[in-house]
Amino acid sequence: MSYFLPTSPDEVAKLGWKQLDIIIVTGDAYVDHPSFGPVLIARFLLSKGYKVGIISQPDWQSDTDFLSLGTPRLFFGISSGNMDSMINHYTAQRKIRSTDAYSPDGKMGLRPNRATIVYSQKIRSLYKDVPIVLGGVEASLRRLPHYDFWSDKIRNSILFDSRADILVYGMGEKPILEVVEKLDQGMPVSEIQTVQGTVVSSHSDSGEINLGEYKSEMTKNHFWKFQKEFIKNHLTKKISYQFSGKYLIHNIPAKPLSGQEMDEVYNLPFQRKPHPKYGKKTIPAFVQIQNSITSHRGCFGGCNFCSIGLHQGKTIQSRSEHSILHEIRKMSESDDFNGTVSDIGGPSANMYAMFCKLGISQKCPRRSCLYPEICEHLETSHKAYKKLLQRAERLENVKHVFVSSGIRFDLALQDTDFIKKIAESHVQGLLKLAPEHKSKKVLHLMNKPSFELYERFGKFFGTYSQQIGKKQYIVPYIIIGHPGADFSDTIELAIYLKRNNIKLKQVQEFTPTPMTESTLMYFTEKDLNGNSIHVPKGREIRLMKSLILWYEKENRKYIIEALKLNHREDLIDFFLK
Repeated sequence: MSYFLPTSPDEVAKLGWKQLDIIIVTGDAYVDHPSFGPVLIARFLLSKGYKVGIISQPDWQSDTDFLSLGTPRLFFGISSGNMDSMINHYTAQRKIRSTDAYSPDGKMGLRPNRATIVYSQKIRSLYKDVPIVLGGVEASLRRLPHYDFWSDKIRNSILFDSRADILVYGMGEKPILEVVEKLDQGMPVSEIQTVQGTVVSSHSDSGEINLGEYKSEMTKNHFWKFQKEFIKNHLTKKISYQFSGKYLIHNIPAKPLSGQEMDEVYNLPFQRKPHPKYGKKTIPAFVQIQNSITSHRGCFGGCNFCSIGLHQGKTIQSRSEHSILHEIRKMSESDDFNGTVSDIGGPSANMYAMFCKLGISQKCPRRSCLYPEICEHLETSHKAYKKLLQRAERLENVKHVFVSSGIRFDLALQDTDFIKKIAESHVQGLLKLAPEHKSKKVLHLMNKPSFELYERFGKFFGTYSQQIGKKQYIVPYIIIGHPGADFSDTIELAIYLKRNNIKLKQVQEFTPTPMTESTLMYFTEKDLNGNSIHVPKGREIRLMKSLILWYEKENRKYIIEALKLNHREDLIDFFLK
């Protein structure tokens, strides 16, 4: 039987349930779709025989919503939602955003800052003896002491700050099921200490590597050594550190899902739409992904500014072609399906079905399988992905199949036939690529491939598009203000954009995200070898952004200021004419 997960006492009663086993609290609106992480976990646990309910976007200033579904038999699961609540609320300039894509009609203010902590503390005050399990990206990336950009200080693990019992990091299916089964067998939550993919507190140190003691006034040098030691060892060793008479125990990551397990998760009976309680209100994030398909998880790119590898891992976990095509068929049966599959992909679309030939991706200390060069042990064939796209576009009721989640151009250059296929059938006029910068120095700090590879891809794609009579263009994604970047690097990039008449619609300002290595560089002002680097901040970022958006008239005065500041008056006419 297919139904929405219950969100009210009436919905629980209609299912004939007297008590829920698990209640998931999420900062997102309830959209029953596999792209919404807390909902996916709830569906997964339901499929294992547990009664699961959802409290979505509760009013944290009242007890009412938190009391609405009663006391769960096993535990409360807490998540901020699909995004870190601080990134959801604030721009890179610490200005509050005007909309929340995960809320009805994009309304802002329906979740608190640091939602995971607020929800958990509220539940602890109301249900003193009920176990609390944290999950989701906010908990996952704040599982250790971390630099918090919004308070500009080192904060402790969110496990301690929230007063929760267990933190599940990563995508979570395997560890959460093991935790549930142990609780269901009667094991006290305090004794659940060794589940892979979890972080727990303990009165004894069972770690193989101890990182010392957490103190709120941790120095930059101390924090640099702390995080470097964690990065070096966390894949294969149990990590610990001391705090206030306790130890935080960081167990090694959970094993990735197999292809069959991925299929089982994504074949669950999702309704693929928002809960009826929202009426005609729209959830912007759902509108964006409504007709998209997740083909795989994980990313072996290892970009220093990206948190995907820290959360999803670098092992690619791919669904079978059969499972994906089945989901597309089901999606195409919807009354509002317009014949277009907006995306089949993952963090990088063309990593689908790729793998480490040695089978050591879970333990290999190499952060990136692509930089500084593509690993010889990486299977880079695009054959499976090309076949998948071809079969998807041949399905009944499907008119177009696009790739919108972005591709790795360095990987694509390993198979130019793939680039041709993309150009022929799977681009909506504009292809998103992420060179991120032009400067060799900055790209090295980002762990990104050379700009020459981006240009090589662009030339091949452009030439072939012309040959087949299509007007198609590449939209480059650029990051400004990354640690180590200076004005000379930005001017180099701006000159390239101006000479090629590239008018970017948006530019991403570097935002320090908890646990990433670029954030480590931002806070400590050191590169990953311990050398001092320049970190742009404040007005410098504003001037850099103006140079990159060279064509906007309102930026003219800032461009002049930036060029004069850097003694490049010779370029004023070039940029302003």
